[in-house]
Amino acid sequence: MNTVFRLLLLPIRAPMVLLLVAVSAYLGLHWTQPMGEVESHLRPIGDLVWSAECLQAVAVVLVCTMPLQLLQQVSSMMSASRVISLVLTLLMVTMAGLYLLHMDVLANVLILGCAVLLARLDLVRARLVTPLWLTALALSLLVLGGVSLGRLFAFQVGVGHG
Repeated sequence: MNTVFRLLLLPIRAPMVLLLVAVSAYLGLHWTQPMGEVESHLRPIGDLVWSAECLQAVAVVLVCTMPLQLLQQVSSMMSASRVISLVLTLLMVTMAGLYLLHMDVLANVLILGCAVLLARLDLVRARLVTPLWLTALALSLLVLGGVSLGRLFAFQVGVGHG
């Protein structure tokens, strides 16, 4: 009962979690708008773009939640082989170039990353320290829930397709 009460008081104890949900809802609304003009025969491509956006959001949450663990894994893989080091470096440079070509995508990643870091900092400040995988899972669910809420709102208003 005490755990349930603490979870109900979470928005008061850590208000940046609400900000994370609001930012992800806005991004869900924003990601739906370009798909509103998609013709009917191209809608599967729009759904594929939506899935890629959600995957990108989960990747941002993972990178912002567990940076040390991810960097340790990447550096150990890069030190294992020159081929892996070259492939990973080329992959990172290519992905960075793609993000810089589409500044809108980079802005969305930076906004979501900042919101996740603020929520994580607020959870630590409120002394809600959980294992990193559980924090990443909870924040991913919050972000995907907020994005879905924004998309649902866009469908209700008639901005998106569907």
